[in-house]
Parts: sequence; structure tokens; C-alpha cells
Amino acid sequence: MRRATLGALAGLVLLVSCSRPSQLPGHLKSQTNPLLRLQALPPADPQKFHDARNMRDWKNPYLIVRVDGVALLNAADNEQRLLNPDRLTEELAQLPTSAWPYGRVVAVAEAPVSGSEDDKARLRKNRAVVAGTLEEAQVQIDWVPSP
Repeated sequence: MRRATLGALAGLVLLVSCSRPSQLPGHLKSQTNPLLRLQALPPADPQKFHDARNMRDWKNPYLIVRVDGVALLNAADNEQRLLNPDRLTEELAQLPTSAWPYGRVVAVAEAPVSGSEDDKARLRKNRAVVAGTLEEAQVQIDWVPSP
């Protein structure tokens, strides 16, 4: 009887180890969903960024809402990478955890617009998309003056 139990147990282990799961476990699903990846970051900690008024010292993502989209600013070298506002969640979720030392908060500035009414309308639309996207991802916005 003991041998039969061991044989059955060995067969079960072999069957389980050889079968492929039909879907990813929950903790891996969250790693593939950009929204859940952002929400998995720790909440914003105002005590960590309260004194970072000099934006060159800002360590979390820094966005600039522009007429032609939204730019992710590298404050160290003042380089901007233009992003599609509709892909903001995916772009932010690709950043390493080390890019979020203050928790789930981004600095957001608006680029100055001196163009047409159409340009001003596009800027307002992009601002609304950015604000809505960040709110959905539960990412706090720290509105800052234009760079």
C-alpha cells in the first residue's frame, strides 16, 4: 500500500511539473499590465519631495505637456523625449522602480503656448489626457511652473 501511495504521488508530481499553466499567476499578471505595475509602486511620500523645489533636484518622472504631445524630461541634461499622451501609462510603467524614489508622483509642467487658438486647444486636450491618465493610474501630480 505504501508503494502504491508513493507511485501515485510520483505520478502526480510528474503530471503537474510537465503541464503548462493555462494562465499566468496573479503576481505575474500585474507585471504585464502597465496600469497595475504603476499602482504597485508605493504611494507618493510628500516628505521626500517637499523640498525638491529646484526641479534639477527632482528625481521622479518629470513631464511637460506640449502642443505636440507630452515630453518626459531628463532634468540632468534637459533632454526631452516626446511621448504619445495616449501611451503615457505604458511609457511610465516601463521606467525602473529606481525612477520613483518619491513614490507614485510625477512633476508636470505645461509648455508655454503663444500660437493659435488651435494650438491652445491641443495643449488643453493633452493636459486633460495626461491628468486623466495619471489619475486613473493613481499617480499624484505635482504641478510645477514651466521649465
